[in-house]
Amino acid sequence: MSVRADEHRPPGLPNGWFAVAWSRDLQPGEVKRLHYFERDLVLFRGRSGQAIVLDAYCPHLGAHLAEGGRVMGDTIRCPFHGWRYDASGTCVEIPYCKRIPPKARVRGWDVVERNEMIFVWHHAEQKPPDWEVPTVAEIEDPDWTEYRTFDLEVPVHMQDMAENNCDPVHFHYVHSATAPPDSQMEYGEDGRFFRISSQNEHETPYGTFQMELERDSWGLGLTTVRMTGIPGAGLLMFSSTTPIDRDHTISRWLFTTTRNMADVAGEDFIEGMSTGVLQDMQIWKNKVHRANPVFCEEDKYLAEFRRWTRQFYSDTAAKGA
Repeated sequence: MSVRADEHRPPGLPNGWFAVAWSRDLQPGEVKRLHYFERDLVLFRGRSGQAIVLDAYCPHLGAHLAEGGRVMGDTIRCPFHGWRYDASGTCVEIPYCKRIPPKARVRGWDVVERNEMIFVWHHAEQKPPDWEVPTVAEIEDPDWTEYRTFDLEVPVHMQDMAENNCDPVHFHYVHSATAPPDSQMEYGEDGRFFRISSQNEHETPYGTFQMELERDSWGLGLTTVRMTGIPGAGLLMFSSTTPIDRDHTISRWLFTTTRNMADVAGEDFIEGMSTGVLQDMQIWKNKVHRANPVFCEEDKYLAEFRRWTRQFYSDTAAKGA
């Protein structure tokens, strides 16, 4: 066993809401093959417009429902023998047999479509959702620009990506910041929410302003980044980061700005956020996950974050991550 394999002990898959597709990429009657949470899945949009996610393999003889499966109403028909499954995963028709076996079902996943993304609730113990995906009002606000997107697949556990937000020192060494941002971190009452905020002076064509960067996170999968400070103007990034498996993650980012900032700072904001994550890639692609890292006294935000993440894991071994 290599040293890297021996030391690379990523935690399990966290519980929470995670995006599996952009809403615009799924039309009524369309079927897509997915692989997230170390499982093969099928995503389809019913004729009513409902987005539905099921486990991929028919319990009859194991056909993949996304490979030739056909949408019929709000059900999907297996390409092998025509068995049909609804949004709950229950078989509702066997065209050549009146009696449907009780075990004729696949796992149906809880799905919410919001903020231009299709979200799935993942829980290792298959417990139902106990919190909601927040609505990001700016995305539908006519005073804000049409959204832009950025997708990134990273060969690392999703927690390693999330920890960057609580690591101000790395901004100096990885992103060439002259000094680490002066950040404050706070946790919401329900425990699933935390906020990191920082301030710095920013020069614009309107003058120099004290800008505030506010990063809100719900669980390990959902984040907004808002930049404010210029009266009547703002910039927003909303993202969902989703585990493909324990060593691979996909992150989807949505950008929008107030229309009065689009030409002045919008492109710089998008480029700055996108360039920054690409600079992190070299680190992520070549690092290991330290389940028990050696922290120094200046790593207090990282230590707090590690403690906070434990609530999202069902695997008791992973809770020590």
